[in-house]
Amino acid sequence: MTTTADGFVDTLRAHSRRYHDQHPFHVRMNAGSLSPHQLRGWIANRFYYQENIPRKDAGILANCPDLEVRRRWIRRIIDHDGTAGGEGGIEAWLRLGEAAGLTREEIRDHRHLVPGVRFAVDAYVNFTRTRPWVEAVASSLTELFAPDLMAERIGAFERWYPWIDADGLAYFRARLDQAPRDCEHALEVVTEHCLSVESQAKAVDALSFKCDVLWSMMDAIDQAYPE
Repeated sequence: MTTTADGFVDTLRAHSRRYHDQHPFHVRMNAGSLSPHQLRGWIANRFYYQENIPRKDAGILANCPDLEVRRRWIRRIIDHDGTAGGEGGIEAWLRLGEAAGLTREEIRDHRHLVPGVRFAVDAYVNFTRTRPWVEAVASSLTELFAPDLMAERIGAFERWYPWIDADGLAYFRARLDQAPRDCEHALEVVTEHCLSVESQAKAVDALSFKCDVLWSMMDAIDQAYPE
């Protein structure tokens, strides 16, 4: 581990090789190989992650003593919860589910949620609540890899899954702008606070943990929806 800023950031960015877009299930999704049943299973299970994003961000806010960081970080909660009915990322994900043929009720009541996904997401929320806040911020740096993933996903859905109404892809389109803004802030926080070999190692470990969470979710979905 190096204490230079460039080397530290390079080490963080290298985790793109462990991002969940490399998972076989995700590769098949972008290649147009998933059945409607499999795609609906992914959407329904991923909703549990989506609805817990504001809770993990609230955990970071609760532990963060820095006023300026809190003022910027709270936008993440607003992005997902919205400020009124019909707004926000959670609502957009529900609309994606509806566009794919699911009902809001069956998404919200978790009837399709598999244990492995629940366990992974709950572990992530617990991590952000109980670990030092800078480490929790570092765990969010998977967003470094998200913009390219979202652009690729939109193209794949439009090409391979035209039975999903284009309006249902609004969540992915919003993240094209939100993810770069969010990861820029998170990277700024981490590089400002992680100046020692030890603190940088902990930040890298936190990002590695988050990659494991996302990969474990894909493993669980893949096993639950073999066809």
